[in-house]
Amino acid sequence: MSKINIAIAGIGNCASALLQGIEMYKESPENIIGLMNYNLGGYTPSDINVVAAFDVDKRKVGRPLKEAIFSKPNCTTIFYDKLPDYPVQVHMGPVMDGVSEHMGDYDEDRRFVVADQEPCDVAKVLKESKAEILINYLPVGSENAAKFYAEACLEANVGFINAMPVFIASDESWAKKFRDKNIPIIGDDVKSQVGATIVHRTLTKLFENRGVVLDRTYQLNFGGNTDFLNMLNHSRLASKKKSKTQAVQSELKTALTADNIHIGPSDYVPWLNDNKICFIRMEGRGFGNVPLTLDVKLSVEDSPNSGGVMIDAIRCMKIALDRKIGGTLDSISAFTMKSPPIQYTDTEAKKMVEEFIDGRRER
Repeated sequence: MSKINIAIAGIGNCASALLQGIEMYKESPENIIGLMNYNLGGYTPSDINVVAAFDVDKRKVGRPLKEAIFSKPNCTTIFYDKLPDYPVQVHMGPVMDGVSEHMGDYDEDRRFVVADQEPCDVAKVLKESKAEILINYLPVGSENAAKFYAEACLEANVGFINAMPVFIASDESWAKKFRDKNIPIIGDDVKSQVGATIVHRTLTKLFENRGVVLDRTYQLNFGGNTDFLNMLNHSRLASKKKSKTQAVQSELKTALTADNIHIGPSDYVPWLNDNKICFIRMEGRGFGNVPLTLDVKLSVEDSPNSGGVMIDAIRCMKIALDRKIGGTLDSISAFTMKSPPIQYTDTEAKKMVEEFIDGRRER
């Protein structure tokens, strides 16, 4: 099989965890702990090849990728440090709305520090690097910057995986742009392997399947990485809250009113670093109209939690490229993203992905 050439926008904790995982599974192919699929459609993690990277932080821009993924303010667990000397230096991307002003009130080790450089020509870099796929790992709230990278992919004929909550793949006008140019797109807002959203979805479906009426629910999240610091600016949260809320609501036959559901990031606790703590509460009524309450606490290392999911998304997009399929990839979007164009249950989505890989489903 050929290599899968990827570019990454946003060399933060998620990019760090993804690259560490790719190299770990390359080195130890017999160790498949944490992967849903080691071989997917003939592609393994060892086929993924990074050819370009973009960021705006002065501690990353112009630096070798191997150094940049461990540079501040990254704080995710280092679980594999034997990284190769990637022949990739981090390019300066456009800042636009990628950095919230309130971050200036925090210590440099915890926040973004914008490099004093002119942004590169992203589309040109994508073309010259021979990238096939761009992963968008920009911070929550970077709506204009995310759309800029989507446009660059359209110009450079590069597939786009939108891992953050800006509605691009799930927006018909954007989906049409990719469909018209026969370029695949996956999105929006990556799910974790076992994260707050998928746990909440599963429990919501359990209530529904077992005849329990869900009256109200909340999901509160705390963490200490730059994602949580960035989201202290509540004006950047609209798309994130909408993405997480509709992912849970989609499991209900009748949606809850806004007063009875609260889902979203809640606070920033610096010493948690990349650890994320989630509290879920569900209040309902079962047989005999008798009250039933469920409380759950989940603690996970946030960034590695989505790494295996992204590896599957990358390989499914490569299959689409091989088959010359453009537009939104509905099956893998539903399986790996919180806000796909069409919501399916996780069980349905998994089956759809298997059918796509086998060629029984077009997208």
